[in-house]
Amino acid sequence: MLSRQRVVRRQVHQVVDAGLFGLSFWLAHLLRSNWEIEVFGGAAQIEPFAEYLSLYLFLIPFAPLLLESQGFYDRHLVETRRQTAWSLVKACVLVAVGVVLVTFLFRLKPARSVVIMFAGISFAVIFLKEEGLRWWRRTVFGQRFFQKRVILMGTAEETAELGRELAGRAGEGIGVVAEFNLNTRPVERLVDLLHEHSANGVIMCAQHNYFAQAEKAIEVCELEGVEVWLLADFFRTQISRVSLDDFHGRPTLVFRSTPEDSWQSVAKQVIDTVGAAVLLVLVSPLLALVALLIRVSSPGPVVFKQKRSGLNGHPFTMVKFRSMVTDAEQRQQEIAGLNEMGGPVFKVTHDPRVTPIGRWLRKYSLDELPQLWNVLRGEMSLVGPRPLPVDEVRRIYDLAHRRRLSVKPGLTCLWQVSGRNNVKDFDEWVRLDLEYIDNWSLWLDFKILLRTIPVVFLGTGAK
Repeated sequence: MLSRQRVVRRQVHQVVDAGLFGLSFWLAHLLRSNWEIEVFGGAAQIEPFAEYLSLYLFLIPFAPLLLESQGFYDRHLVETRRQTAWSLVKACVLVAVGVVLVTFLFRLKPARSVVIMFAGISFAVIFLKEEGLRWWRRTVFGQRFFQKRVILMGTAEETAELGRELAGRAGEGIGVVAEFNLNTRPVERLVDLLHEHSANGVIMCAQHNYFAQAEKAIEVCELEGVEVWLLADFFRTQISRVSLDDFHGRPTLVFRSTPEDSWQSVAKQVIDTVGAAVLLVLVSPLLALVALLIRVSSPGPVVFKQKRSGLNGHPFTMVKFRSMVTDAEQRQQEIAGLNEMGGPVFKVTHDPRVTPIGRWLRKYSLDELPQLWNVLRGEMSLVGPRPLPVDEVRRIYDLAHRRRLSVKPGLTCLWQVSGRNNVKDFDEWVRLDLEYIDNWSLWLDFKILLRTIPVVFLGTGAK
């Protein structure tokens, strides 16, 4: 795993663990206050919790540092429970000892049982957190967040050696889906492999004897929006931002034409998950009402499911309220001449297949609400390029257009707030998506979400 990603992961764990230590001390004090029993020779009554808030000046910053001193954050992702527990026990004991020292310096007098319960509770909650993460990594959702599907590129000897190294580090979120020899295979075959395996990373062991081929391969990957981890020298790029990193101690240049891993990207995932869950609860009465209207207004299922292309083209099942007649996909060829959108996308303003209630749903984007479930599943984001059907993506022949697949698709995007159906040219649609990718930030997501509100309520650009 790249050091930048390790640093972000470590920082996230440190913040979470700091909060868990703080929670553990509060729980220990709460339990001790309710019991009003001191089995270690102290008084039954203890000081209120507010008297010990100054302890948090020690707990919050130093508890994660003590965990780090025990190598807790340098552990292998698949380390055994026994090893995890032993590292955690030593750290929790040190934190408890630190609490005793701090209380002595600040002349505080916490009950002895509070400190002992704090050590036990902090061990329990952090160990449960680690067990939860261990379980989550094995689920489909966890693999979707952690797993990186990579293609190894180099000579047969180089890829074999690198493959053995990665096999010895199983569980770190890197899955090898294919190997590619630039010396013996054309670069065009790499494009096929990227599409076939929905790869989102290429690890290149470039040697000086085929710089030209490696440069072509990097160009293909940057147009596709696929990261390249180059274990070699620097190459000039047109789109990608180049950063120096290390891959298990080996100097690596990363060519990236998509947003890099950062606190903002972690925050985006959290906002997507929490936001989708909250919105699903809030709009559940509206979802039920819309479902009822669809059921009584036209025959057929309430929900329409379709295979769409997600991150790096990986297919997923997108759900939305049905707004067309049940045989809409079969009738598409009948109205092919009415297509108003250039490129591979099919769009008709006054589509005869749309039901009366469906036209109203589309005008106010209510048919898209079930996609909050796709966001909650990690297949989509609240903000990102709109997902296209798999068959339409297959008809994209301009590799530059495929870079819109390099980030998760979203419920809303720049195209959505720029008039939707008023944008008739697919090149302009792609330009807006790439503008979003190249300038992404949490603030940009926030502005797009704000601009989406009046667009939805006024039905702007929808017909």
